Formats: sequence, structure tokens, C-alpha cells
Amino acid sequence: MNRLFTQALYLLCAALASFGDAFAQPVEVPFYFPVAVGGPITRLIDQYAADFNKENPTIKVAPIYAGSYQDTIVKALTAHKAGTPPVASVLLSTDTFTLIDEDAVVPIDNFIKTADDKAWIGSFYKAFLLNGQIGGKTWGVPFQRSTIVLYWNKELFKEAGLDPNKAPATWAEMVDMATRLTKKDAAGKVTQYGIQVPSSGFPYWLFQGFTTQNDVILANEAGNQVHYDDPKVIEALQFWVDLSRKQGVHPAGVVEWGTTPKDFMEKKVAMIWTTTGNLTNIRSNAKFDFGVAMLPAGKKRGSPTGGGNFFIFKKATPAQQEAAFKFARWLTTPERAAQWGIDTGYVAVTPAAWDTPAMKKYAADFAPASVARDQLPHAVAELSTHDNQRVTKALNDGLQAALTGAKTPEQAMKDAQKEAERLLRSYQ
Repeated sequence: MNRLFTQALYLLCAALASFGDAFAQPVEVPFYFPVAVGGPITRLIDQYAADFNKENPTIKVAPIYAGSYQDTIVKALTAHKAGTPPVASVLLSTDTFTLIDEDAVVPIDNFIKTADDKAWIGSFYKAFLLNGQIGGKTWGVPFQRSTIVLYWNKELFKEAGLDPNKAPATWAEMVDMATRLTKKDAAGKVTQYGIQVPSSGFPYWLFQGFTTQNDVILANEAGNQVHYDDPKVIEALQFWVDLSRKQGVHPAGVVEWGTTPKDFMEKKVAMIWTTTGNLTNIRSNAKFDFGVAMLPAGKKRGSPTGGGNFFIFKKATPAQQEAAFKFARWLTTPERAAQWGIDTGYVAVTPAAWDTPAMKKYAADFAPASVARDQLPHAVAELSTHDNQRVTKALNDGLQAALTGAKTPEQAMKDAQKEAERLLRSYQ
């Protein structure tokens, strides 16, 4: 009898231990993150996940590096349709319409329960919330965000007889300075261009700098209409095309996104437009003194916002979703948002982050860090529509056709408008 009792007790203890182990398993949070961005990103995200998991032993955030932003949304939506989506992901803020249309994500509002939660949602820069708030709901919160800024080589400015501490403030000044900064060899071949604006990867985004400065918006807030053939849009494209074809101060054809910072650091070009997310990369690798400025004004100043928001996926379990929300709040505390900005060059996403001692010291020691933030009052939402990838591709194809001379700016934009209208018809 004693032996049977002992066996039964042993089995009961084993079952309870097994139940306890199962109960103690941390909540898994697969976290898709795009790696095709500037700076030591994977190392930082790995460290964030490790630190968060240590502070929250009941949760296990597992970063999964899925490639470029485009690769990441394709993989995330493929996994969503297969029933094995990530629990959370950083995706382009412009993918919000697509994620809603695919019924892939849940509003962040679902997790707002306290006054502190509500204050957190209200703590972000308003410009960074523009792409994530649709239909009265917040679908994604800002994390890896940027604006386009102008970088200039102060040494080359000085050589050209320009004030090394003064960036172009207007389109006219940019053309004039670029003309003086363009160099040719004895055979007439350009050895140094004055200005370079990349037109691969994200041509629509760089183009939005020109259109915003020409006082025109590319799409409506509902994301079901675009204005690619607006005369002001065509005028903005003509200005970009003329930089190479008329003034000769800009490389001809399609300019690569990825090589633009390298061209700048190798002194092949004196001024570039690119993301503030390249700031740390350029600061670490440029062998000369450089400046960072807001984009020059046409009819007005302006830049689109850019970068990624943090999204929570619908097919995750309630426990996983709550864990992801906790991680989102942890990532965007003022101290962490400040350190992320310092380490990467992306814009710290809340005013509170800029009030931290670390960020105050960084901005005081390195003034260019504040430029993208100071440009936010002039910023507009990044181009975003339903069927966003294809509607944006129509514009990208048109831009590249104009820049290579295959079409006139007017024809290119009319063709892009026609294709976009076809794609958006079912959403109107």
C-alpha cells in the first residue's frame, strides 16, 4: 500500500512539475525587423531584446531580421496568410493602409487602458503620427523615424569660394551653389557633382521633398486618390530633371540610394539629399567637416516624414499582443528613444526624449542631430495609399522614366496617374 501511495505521489508531483514548467514558459514574441537601414542596427536591436527579456522574464522577444522594408512586409503578410504571423514588426509607416486592408494588425488603441497609456500615445511628435492614424484609430506607433535632410561638404564649399557654414536655403541658391561646386577634368568629364538626390529604392520619397516644397500634396488622407498629374507635381519633377539635363550639376539617369552617402564621403558630390538615418554613418566615416541642413525651400520649406512604425499583429494570442504592447512602450521610453536617436541618427520620436540629459548633451555637442527634428513643423505625411506598393511603383516608374529621358515629366506623370487611378478604383 505504501509503495502504491509513493508511486501515486511521485506521479502527481511529476505532473504538477510538468504543469508548472508549461505554465512558466515565457510568452514568445517573434519580432520582424527590417535590416536594410543605416547604422549598427542588428546589434542594437539584439541588445534591446536581451535587456527587455531580462527585465520581463515572462516574455521572450525574438528579433527576426527580414531584409529590406519591402522584404519585411512581404514576409510578414505571407506569414499572416499562412497563419503564423509575427507578433510584432517594424514596417514602413506607409504600409498602414495595406496592413488594415489585409486585416493583419490591430489598433494600438485596443491596449490603452490607463491615463498613463493615453498620455504615452499623445507623447509622440504629431508629424510622426500622421501615417499611423487612420479612421480615428492609431494602428502603429513611431519608432524608427526620419525626415530627408541636406548634407554638405564644408571643405569643398570653402574651395569653391562659398561660405562653408551656410547651406542653400532656396532652390535658386542650391542650383547656384551646385554650379560652383561642379568640377570637370580637361576632357570635360565631370569629376565632382554639386548636388545628388537618389532615385532608386525610394524615389517617390525624395521626390516628395520637391513636391512639398512646391506646395502640393501627392495623395488624399483617405488614401484612395493621388494627384500625380497636378501641374505643380509636374513642375517639381521638371526641376529635378533639369538639375542634370539642363544645369549639369547632378548625375544623369537613376542615382542609387545605397551609394549616395558613399559618393558624398568619397567627395564625388558636394551636397546630397538623404535620410537623417544616415547621420551616424556619415559622422563615423566622413574624413572631412560636413554640415546638415533642412531641405531648401521652393515656394516653401518641406520634407515628408519617413521610416518605420511598430505594429501588433491580429492573429497573435491576446497574451502575445499584450506582451508586444509592453515591448512597444519599453522601446519608446524617453531615455531609450533618445539613445536610439544618438546611436542611429534617426529622430528621437518624442519631445520628452529630447529633454533627457543624454540627448541634451548630444545635441549640444553635435548640432546637426537636431536638424531633422527642427524640420518637423514643415513635414508632411509620407505618400501612402491603399494598394500602396503598386500605387507607389506607378509613381517610381514615372519618375525614373523622366530622369532617364525616356519620357517628358508631363507624360511620365500623366501615365503614372492613369495607372494609379486604375489600381485605386475599387477603393473609391
